[in-house]
Amino acid sequence: MTGVFDWIDVSARRRDRAGLTRRMLVRPARSALVDLAGNDYLGLARHPEVTGAAAEAALVWGSGATAARLVSGTTVLHRELEEELADFCGAEAALVFSSGYLANLGMITALSRPGTLLVVDAGNHASLIDGYKLAGAQVQTVAHNSPQAVEKALADTRSARVHAVTESVFSVDGDLADLPATLEACRRHNAALLVDDAHGIGVVGERGEGAVAAAGLAGAPDVVWTLTLSKALGSQGGAVLGPRRVIDHVMNTARSFLFDTGLAPAPVAGALTALRVLRDRPDLPARTRRVAAGLHTRLREAGLTVSPPEGAVVSVLAPSAEAAVAWADACRSQGVAVSCFRPPSVPDRFSRLRLTARADLTDADVERAVEVILAARPAGG
Repeated sequence: MTGVFDWIDVSARRRDRAGLTRRMLVRPARSALVDLAGNDYLGLARHPEVTGAAAEAALVWGSGATAARLVSGTTVLHRELEEELADFCGAEAALVFSSGYLANLGMITALSRPGTLLVVDAGNHASLIDGYKLAGAQVQTVAHNSPQAVEKALADTRSARVHAVTESVFSVDGDLADLPATLEACRRHNAALLVDDAHGIGVVGERGEGAVAAAGLAGAPDVVWTLTLSKALGSQGGAVLGPRRVIDHVMNTARSFLFDTGLAPAPVAGALTALRVLRDRPDLPARTRRVAAGLHTRLREAGLTVSPPEGAVVSVLAPSAEAAVAWADACRSQGVAVSCFRPPSVPDRFSRLRLTARADLTDADVERAVEVILAARPAGG
């Protein structure tokens, strides 16, 4: 018997000693937990119109797309979703991928090559980081949420092709990037702006049109952005949006699109219907933001270190990775589900609880959640 994977056991023991081992939590179809862990920001994942459309699409089109989209995996539902996403968000065109992760990989790799300089925010998501690696691009990481740092990096480069890459609403702390100032810096140095708007769509803007559109950047010739269909739209998948010539280029060159089986018809129909519900219910984004603001105010007034939310994400600092895990476990045992971020997702000094607001949470839900989080707080929390 060979021991070629014995190193895995060593690695697992190190994770266990550091309190960083992750385990799957299998959730039931229905739960009494107050859910502040999932990303169903508008409460649409169980909306009867959304689930009904998904079920009907599975019956009509089958359970899978059957092939890559450029082979036979595109349906009229895919085309309708792309057209309505582009219209709602103010883009010339959109291209649907089978996940938001793959959309980020597709955007970065299709628009970069070895020698491209990517000026990237230190707080960017792992899917963007993996895109840099796959593209073989030169990467310069700059201070978090600092258009001035982006400006300096752009001014110092001699690269022929340059992009600034940022999230809109950052997934860990929930802060909002200064997109207009960042684009101004890009334009002074002939760079494009690439944005991950996964946590903006459905939450930011008067209609939930997303942070790029709310900042007045949608339709700009030098801005490309991604979004996910699995958060505010309660379904699955992702999309790249921007100028039509850019989207055509992504469709023809992004390996995470070309060689991936298309998004199944059911989640396409679910996302399309959720988008239509959002059009008809502009009160939902505002409700989500109010819930986030309420969580922030109550927890901050109780003495916790809490990030001010500019979307649906509320981040609560923990004294250590071990304390964050224990805090999250204690909350769950008392009926409130929260996310726990610790290394390697964040540096240890930034371990935290991550709370996500939802439009369908009642005032009583919020009150219960706050009481449980405060009762379970660790020493030093």
